[in-house]
Amino acid sequence: MMEEGPPNSSEDQQGWFTARNGSGSSLDLESVVQPLALNPWDIVLCISGTIISCENAIVVVVIFYTPAFRAPMFLLISSLATADLLAGLGLILHFAFVYFIPSEAVSLLTVGLLVTSFTASVSSLLTITIDRYLSLYNALTYYSEKTVTRTYIMLILTWGASICYGLLPIMGWNCLKEPSTCSIVKPLTKNHLIILSVSFFMVFAVMLQLYVQICKIVCRHAHQIAVQRHFLASSHYVTTRKGIATLAVILGTFASCWLPFAIYCLLGDYSYPALYTYVTLLPATYNSMINPVIYAFRNQEIQKVLWTVCCGCFSSTMPFRSRSPSDV
Repeated sequence: MMEEGPPNSSEDQQGWFTARNGSGSSLDLESVVQPLALNPWDIVLCISGTIISCENAIVVVVIFYTPAFRAPMFLLISSLATADLLAGLGLILHFAFVYFIPSEAVSLLTVGLLVTSFTASVSSLLTITIDRYLSLYNALTYYSEKTVTRTYIMLILTWGASICYGLLPIMGWNCLKEPSTCSIVKPLTKNHLIILSVSFFMVFAVMLQLYVQICKIVCRHAHQIAVQRHFLASSHYVTTRKGIATLAVILGTFASCWLPFAIYCLLGDYSYPALYTYVTLLPATYNSMINPVIYAFRNQEIQKVLWTVCCGCFSSTMPFRSRSPSDV
């Protein structure tokens, strides 16, 4: 069992590492006083943040400046893109503040921004899943004022809860004064990280259940269409398999990115090597990099706008149809 002494002073710290007995321990989001040697893992996270910011900035700008993108589906996609954009900026800012402008107060602000943005990102994925399910389950009444109202309520709850989570370390729930309460990500406390992890597992469980229901509805709809149009059984099988495969990729990507970090947050301790935290945190950031591809760039309306912006024209021969949230 590992010894639970307090971390060494800042003289032993390198980047986000905190040295203990000559080896790196938990990921340190707390800024230090003296200049630090660049940590390769921090550089990778900063590069990831840059890519994440660029991708999601494109999505936010396209949706914001396109009047046609005011449907509930696009509001939820813009919420996801905004959260991921803030996450990318948070990674960049944290790198800059840790290595060039070390400050305890600024460190807490950047940590709060990262907690808020990643929480909002995961929550936005849940709202998109709920919207997709309702667009299939209540297909006849989906395009109504109730849907718009429900969307705004989900957005308010998503960002309200995310901001509250992010304010906790800033308002005093941190381990700066009690190092023994630190988690694998400083200056977040172990209890704070456990709450975030449990919340993630609850969100994941709801998403899993909803996607199971979506698969059932997709299979039923595909079968009904096949019967009505007298399609061959093989065509029905191919259509159903394609829809289920797409849903599996969406949920599988989310799980593979976030589950390792969420599990390690529950099992890890501040005295564990920081390498473990980097290895599990980096895939979680990749989820914010993949989200624009899955939820925005696959959308044909957004593709049309991007094509117009990039090429200055739009080919009338390009196949185009309006997509609904239920399209998978």
